[in-house]
Amino acid sequence: MQGSIAPVTSTEQANVLDHATEAGHAEHPDLRVFGLIVFLISEGMLFFGLFAAYLTFRSVATAWPPEGTPELELLLPGINTIILVSSSFVIHQADHAIKENKVKAAQLWFLATFIMGAIFIAGQIYEYQHLEFGLTTNLFASTFYVLTGFHGFHVIIGLSLIAGVLVRSLKTGHYSDTSHFGIEAASVYWHFVDIVWIVLFLLLYIL
Repeated sequence: MQGSIAPVTSTEQANVLDHATEAGHAEHPDLRVFGLIVFLISEGMLFFGLFAAYLTFRSVATAWPPEGTPELELLLPGINTIILVSSSFVIHQADHAIKENKVKAAQLWFLATFIMGAIFIAGQIYEYQHLEFGLTTNLFASTFYVLTGFHGFHVIIGLSLIAGVLVRSLKTGHYSDTSHFGIEAASVYWHFVDIVWIVLFLLLYIL
């Protein structure tokens, strides 16, 4: 009959919903990104406070490290630094792979990053076991353990995030070139951890 309205198919309804969802996302940006940025800024302020305290202690001390403090070895921390900094480039490859919808490649890059981070933590534990000073030996020793320990805690959090992403990625279709916030968030956090370590390494071992 002329003027009759054709029934709307389920496919057409799905297309309408998809367009509505896309429009909603365009109008309302993903607040998870904003939350991540705020979180990292707050964590950066905590580390900045610790750095400032360390530099203050160093500036007012007559000798730094205090006399009698065994000299820090550079070989193991240097190797650890190379491993951790290199892992930033590795995890970046995972982020690049998922944007090309290469889920398997992203999984492999994340697994490699996890292994490198675990090696870093193992190296730090080994260093702690062989240091010739303890937490309460002097002010330098105390700040050394607090700074490196606090950073190590953040590395462990990063490893937990990476492990979580790996587990979620086993679910078919969970991550793709259009849905990969978890991978991006873990990558950004890992880069943050690496940058903090570079500053720590320079302050504690080089300067």
